[in-house]
Amino acid sequence: KLVSLGSKHLKEKYILGASAPKDNASWTGPWDCAEFASWLVYQTAGILYGCSNPKGNPANADAYTGFWARDAKKLGTVITVAEAANIPGAAVLRVPKQGAIGHIVISDGSGGTVEAHSTKRGVITSTLDDRRWDYGILVPGITYTPKRAQVEVQPPKSTIYRLLTPPMEGAMVKSIQTALKAAGFHPGKLDGVFGLKTHAAVVAFQLSKGLIADGEVGPLTAKELRVVLT
Repeated sequence: KLVSLGSKHLKEKYILGASAPKDNASWTGPWDCAEFASWLVYQTAGILYGCSNPKGNPANADAYTGFWARDAKKLGTVITVAEAANIPGAAVLRVPKQGAIGHIVISDGSGGTVEAHSTKRGVITSTLDDRRWDYGILVPGITYTPKRAQVEVQPPKSTIYRLLTPPMEGAMVKSIQTALKAAGFHPGKLDGVFGLKTHAAVVAFQLSKGLIADGEVGPLTAKELRVVLT
């Protein structure tokens, strides 16, 4: 039901920070990724999940990937991305870093997704392959049925450059910093260290291009920056 309902909203508009009334079955956007996933859950099961207040008013409950991470640890069941890939309706989460939004999608059970992707692309179907994820989530109160035919999620073909502790560093990070500066975004010193200023510059760049503002330099962000990831 989650996948079927989500698929009825393809091509609808994405606006970062949009608020979707979870109890409005006629809502057709705008969405952001967490609002879309939480709306699907509420419409399917009458459960507020991934929202600021799980017992709040569904008409104005604020959904966020950080709240999805919180609820996954406190209320739900955390599973691997590989498991989620084979379970229709399972959520798959990229946990947000400071100043970024993370990302959440709904698995179609065959390695694909339905998701509110970005300003540039809106609501789409896509794939779990070649993207970085943290874990999958099963929401309590929803019955899931894994598919018999198993699929494998292919990891990213190149390194995803992002904020870590200790920080990522090297020539590739310096190339990213140089490209950010050339595009008018200031990553701090061109020192080859992916720190907070570089992270903030990536987020600002992504927002300017209508990309997922997760602060991570993967294939789509690298393409817009005109750098080749290694």
